[in-house]
Amino acid sequence: MEMWVQPTGADALLARRGGIRQTYAEAFAGPPWHEDPDQADGYVHRLAQDAARPGFRAALALSGSRDDPDAASVVGFATAWTTGSPFPATRAYAAVSSVLGPERTAAWLVGALEVDELALSPHARGTGLAAALLETVTASAPGGRCWLLTSAEAEPAVRLYRRLGWRRVPGPAEGPDIAVFLGPGHPALRDPALGAEA
Repeated sequence: MEMWVQPTGADALLARRGGIRQTYAEAFAGPPWHEDPDQADGYVHRLAQDAARPGFRAALALSGSRDDPDAASVVGFATAWTTGSPFPATRAYAAVSSVLGPERTAAWLVGALEVDELALSPHARGTGLAAALLETVTASAPGGRCWLLTSAEAEPAVRLYRRLGWRRVPGPAEGPDIAVFLGPGHPALRDPALGAEA
């Protein structure tokens, strides 16, 4: 049984809703997320709207035979799009703004590639697929400008991002338990005053 990552368009991604739903439910059932199946259903429902966003891109991690990819099972996925202007205020965006402040948020994130989801089934972890998914959706980030948000308590994810050269942007000493990461090619990382974590 082979496992591999391939970029995919919106239509091909949406055609695999069932596998994406199952992967999402498995990936986010445990700590620190503790999401229930209804939240996986909600994600799949929102996916069609996400796929219509400017700059949308996605990748799938599949398990099966490369000779018959249509029969392969989804074991992971990643989605990304271009962060709009003005910076959104819905979902967790307000927390991101509170970490970065309005000036850095506008300068670093607006117009950058935003990694929205990166999910991998537990049985596919440790295979290199998560890194391949992330690299596939961010490879063509404009000017290397890409970013993502995760829970500061998602230790395996935080370790992965750091190992791949992503840098966490420091926030206030007291604030939301979130971690904002800039991609390894983000121009803001060249600023010595940034002081992002290594």
